[in-house]
Amino acid sequence: MSALKLPISLEFFPPKTPEGAEKLRVVRQTLYGLKPEFCSVTYGAGGSTQEGTFATVGAILSEGVAAASHFSCIGATKASVRAELATLKAMGVKRLVALRGDLPSGYGAGGEFHYASDLVAFIRAETGDDFHIEVAAYPEIHPQAKSPEADLQAFATKVKAGANSAITQYFYNSDAYFRFVDDAYKLGVDVPIVPGIMPITSSSQLLRFSDACGAEIPRWIRLRLQGYGDDIESIKAFGLEVVSDLCEQLINGGVPAIHFYTMNQSAATLSVLSALKSR
Repeated sequence: MSALKLPISLEFFPPKTPEGAEKLRVVRQTLYGLKPEFCSVTYGAGGSTQEGTFATVGAILSEGVAAASHFSCIGATKASVRAELATLKAMGVKRLVALRGDLPSGYGAGGEFHYASDLVAFIRAETGDDFHIEVAAYPEIHPQAKSPEADLQAFATKVKAGANSAITQYFYNSDAYFRFVDDAYKLGVDVPIVPGIMPITSSSQLLRFSDACGAEIPRWIRLRLQGYGDDIESIKAFGLEVVSDLCEQLINGGVPAIHFYTMNQSAATLSVLSALKSR
């Protein structure tokens, strides 16, 4: 258990260089003091980082911490998924984050899986209960969804295909999360929906990410960030206040756990948890 008395988990992305790998190793060692329930490792478009993903997952496992591999199915075949599942199982991985994944640019819609729910159902059929399967949830609607109703239905379908729990895209409006959870439960979803938290350390990076993934930045936050210009310290202090307040609202509302998008850094996540502890 973390200092929050609530399970936390951490997300990393696979580093591209030996220097990046060493830097991430130091970051992980710092964050392990939080006693994360598990650490997840992302997967590039079309599986482009698979080797790095599996290597990072292996490193985390060797450090005595549970690791979850992101696992996307765009462009995959049943044979390739079967082989990768066998590899992960042999490594000792017990947890997967099953995603449809993004298409690499210039890539057709090939492969034998069209939706994350197809992948979840296939993993369950092939491996039984060998893996705890996480799926993604979008409190503010997936950017490619036809409608909020269609998005919610797609989420419920993934869960019913055999997911054990879900992790949300990051958001800064707790009402959006609680409304999504209520609506999902009305559709019969009965698994934990864990909020994903993105600490704020840079306004340009946050705005770029959010525009790409459909996460909503409330207007008041956007305007305050823009008002700070290049004042990094003010941005970090404001970001810490916003994210700590958000986490407090979520904890008070009874969330089952919290998942931090670390961006391969330790300071921002540690600051948020320290701020929460001192409240």
